Amino acid sequence: MKSSDRSFVRRIDLMSLQLFVAVCELGSIGRAAEREFIAASAVSKRLSDLEAATGTTLLYRHSRGVRLTPAGESLLHHARTVLFGLEKMQSELDEYTDGVRGHVRVHANISAIVEFLPEDLGDFIRRHDGIKIDLEEHLSADVLHAVAEGAADIGICYAGGSAGGLQSLPYGHDRLMLIVPASHALASRTDIDFHDVLEHDIIGLHAGSSISLAMQQAAVRAGRPLKLRIQVTGLDAMCRMIDNGMGIGLLPDRAFALMQGVGQLHAIRLNDAWAARELRMVARDFGTLPTPARMLVDHLSAAARHDHDRLPASDTVTPPAGKAAASQASRQPAPSPSAGAALLPQA
Repeated sequence: MKSSDRSFVRRIDLMSLQLFVAVCELGSIGRAAEREFIAASAVSKRLSDLEAATGTTLLYRHSRGVRLTPAGESLLHHARTVLFGLEKMQSELDEYTDGVRGHVRVHANISAIVEFLPEDLGDFIRRHDGIKIDLEEHLSADVLHAVAEGAADIGICYAGGSAGGLQSLPYGHDRLMLIVPASHALASRTDIDFHDVLEHDIIGLHAGSSISLAMQQAAVRAGRPLKLRIQVTGLDAMCRMIDNGMGIGLLPDRAFALMQGVGQLHAIRLNDAWAARELRMVARDFGTLPTPARMLVDHLSAAARHDHDRLPASDTVTPPAGKAAASQASRQPAPSPSAGAALLPQA
């Protein structure tokens, strides 16, 4: 941090930020003073000090109240972010008082959350009830970015041909299947090439999903348009649309197996090489993760190793332990079980 940055931090008072936000929300120094149980003159003085500290005018003052300047609008955005971060910090620290012994921030894509994580995380929490896991669902590209930026300790996603300099470990494999209504003309098929699917209307996930991007790339390679009729955000919604004759779509095999109660549907094996996909755990450095996060990585690695249907026989999952993880965890994903899997986009 530059000396000028440190000086700015010293000049900014958190109480003044809180009062500034209150004034902005209520549009009046007097009403903000009443809400915050402080004299209006004291609020006005703190606002003046805040303007002096930032070196710019933050509020236009008039007889009916106050109005934000452009600089004030910028400060309001950042002040809310700072105050929210403080509230989150207090909440997490309070949990340590209540017996929580650690936090692990996990970002994962929808396939990992649907196919593997409920059982794996449930078992981990039963064994380590003092460790809190904050799990968020994101697209694979966003998972990689969050881990790289330190917003997540661990990510679980499709890393494509590269994990972007992050360390990675195998977590699971799945295969995309074509899902059709039981009455569909293709329902008698046991397998199919994707170029034959392009003749039909398709129900897809949202544009940034790995399945959607993979279909778009395959359609481009085939030189044919993708008849994307509807896009949804959830696998269950896709199944319901397909069951009601709106089109056909691609789903991971394990996810479809968990949704057998959603309509009268039939799964057809997709022959294309890119249909075989690999889920990986990613971290900036497994060896330097906090102890609770390393414990979770060990647990997930063991779960993957003991589930013989989850990983191909060629994959060896060695759970990282302390500093040794840096050498055990590859910075590049293991070779895919199919030649085209490396073409999968990082999303």
